[in-house]
Amino acid sequence: MTNIPTELLRTLIAVADLRSFTRAAQSLGVTQPAVSAQIKRLQVLLGGELFDRSAPGVTLTAKGEVVVNYGRRLLSINDQLLEVTTRSKAVERLRIGVPVDYFEGVVLRALAEYRDSYPDFQMQVSADTSESLLRDLRRGEFDLVVASDVARPANACRSWMEQNAWGAASSAVFETDGPVPLAVLGETSLSRRLSVAALEQAGQRYEITYIGGSFAGLVEAAAAGLGVACWAKRALRATTLKVFDSAPPRLPRVADVHGGVYLRDGMESSALEELADMIAAAVAGQKPGASKARAKNVVPPAYRAADLAAGTNGRS
Repeated sequence: MTNIPTELLRTLIAVADLRSFTRAAQSLGVTQPAVSAQIKRLQVLLGGELFDRSAPGVTLTAKGEVVVNYGRRLLSINDQLLEVTTRSKAVERLRIGVPVDYFEGVVLRALAEYRDSYPDFQMQVSADTSESLLRDLRRGEFDLVVASDVARPANACRSWMEQNAWGAASSAVFETDGPVPLAVLGETSLSRRLSVAALEQAGQRYEITYIGGSFAGLVEAAAAGLGVACWAKRALRATTLKVFDSAPPRLPRVADVHGGVYLRDGMESSALEELADMIAAAVAGQKPGASKARAKNVVPPAYRAADLAAGTNGRS
């Protein structure tokens, strides 16, 4: 089967539109002899004259008119295909935001496994507070964001509940006559705000004895007996700390946190849907990427957008 090179059709259409071999050559950035050679080659491929030599100027034959009409359609499809594939390549570099509170470690591990499974996808990962991540997502600076908040998210594509707890080297750390010694992160930390709010609401005196910059540092400080730390119960259980949901009257119950995966408007795709499933599965304690099939129905703690609208948690 004979294939028609698109550059020959593009040259033909340029000559037909400009009514001049010279102007067509200038517009295409080639010489006039090159344009003439391409037209001759196209005529050989199609088996007939495309321009009427007996007519004045540059005039198409009936066959030439048909070829130009079909050629425009073929070039249009060609250009659309290039546009779509070029745009897809741009999407392959994913800009991802992860929160410094609660989910950073587990989300990073899920991202690493996803990258191993899909090496064509490049990632640029940034860590910040959830509030900053969601603001930048609305500005179009991220493609996917994982964030935490005390309120149940209304526009996350995946959502789950995270139970908070206290972690300490032993109960002796907080069972004293003085203020509860508290190990926290910086002032923007959600876990810090929630733990302080719980203590103040319970009328319990406290003293901040350690301010860290990471969950790992927080655990080390608590393990050393410098204070008690509030964090996701799931994460605390994976450490050497003793975990307490509460220990009245010294340690009150801390409010739970909602986590969610958010996509930039217009970024919905099967690849990002699968990544969102892997993140939700990882937070739920399942092995992310255990199967490349989407985990839409195997992430019990995760809420999907449709579930949120229906007011359910996705469980049957």
